[in-house]
Amino acid sequence: MEHIFKEVSSERPVLLLLHGTGGTEKDLLPLASMIDPEAPVLSVRGNVLENGMPRFFKRLREGVFDEEDLIYRTKELNSFLDEASEKYGFDRHNITAVGYSNGANIAASLLYHDKDALSAAVLHHAMVPLKNVDLPDLTGKRVFLAAGTNDPLIPKEQAEELAAVLEKAGASVKTHWESAGHQLTGSEVNAAGLWYRNND
Repeated sequence: MEHIFKEVSSERPVLLLLHGTGGTEKDLLPLASMIDPEAPVLSVRGNVLENGMPRFFKRLREGVFDEEDLIYRTKELNSFLDEASEKYGFDRHNITAVGYSNGANIAASLLYHDKDALSAAVLHHAMVPLKNVDLPDLTGKRVFLAAGTNDPLIPKEQAEELAAVLEKAGASVKTHWESAGHQLTGSEVNAAGLWYRNND
């Protein structure tokens, strides 16, 4: 997978950056420096193109995922993390995902499928990736979920359901609400950084 790796301090958790639809591996780099400027960064570009726009998995239409492809791409990304940890020498069990929109959705899918995929996740504007699935035991996992009360793409109930499902699986979830739409705001990024540092 196309990616950027930047190592700063090998003692810090790796920040896995996952962009939104139409983004690239460069889009979320400023977020990493705001959350933890000392952390190594692994920023990945999605392998799927939708009308020329990179994504992490296919969708049937807006808000409706191609579940078969989502599962396949989740495994693909998880395998890539295994390979990258060996190549770059970082701790595979100490990865914090930072995702926006489509990137947040595949980060959530990683949590849904493999309890060891991530140690923590910052999910900006994520949806429930899959319905009616049994999640692994996520005890000890920390999740920051940022959502907009006026998000036209993700109803408030979706964010609330995602938080509830993750908490039921044992994760510690902090939900942050913005009086905004689907855009990524500076205030929610700052809130994510504060959450990250308070739980570090």
